[in-house]
Amino acid sequence: MTRYQDVTDIQRVLHNARTIAIVGLSNNPLRASYFVGYYLKRHGYQVVPVNPREPEILGETSYPSLRDVPVPVDVVNVFRAPSALPEIAREAVAIGAGTLWTQFGVINAEGARIAEEGGLTVVMDRCLKIEHARYVGRMHWLGFNTHRITSVRTGLQ
Repeated sequence: MTRYQDVTDIQRVLHNARTIAIVGLSNNPLRASYFVGYYLKRHGYQVVPVNPREPEILGETSYPSLRDVPVPVDVVNVFRAPSALPEIAREAVAIGAGTLWTQFGVINAEGARIAEEGGLTVVMDRCLKIEHARYVGRMHWLGFNTHRITSVRTGLQ
């Protein structure tokens, strides 16, 4: 698994990517995929939702599959069951994506093999938001930068 968690690859992807297609992005603000998409959009990435059940997510048109996305994609970020990964990897290769990135728990050796053989960088079992925060310097306990320097609390108001 460490083969798909190389720090150099992760940093290169984070610094060079501009367009991220999120497969399985939910329109529910309580879901992890929504928070990751929101975070990435807020930090300047173009987020392309891929979810056949939603017409729009985060103010962006949602597409039924990667093949329907009309713009070049740098990273395909996957929030789907591991069994769906081989087909998603085939689509990522077909559209010429640069990286296949799977979230925590989305581990599938066949999907990784398909992506690698198609020339994609593979990052597996890592959260794109957490890695961005770690390497771009925006890590905070709550997942966002409060600009607070002290840990002293003023108490309930």
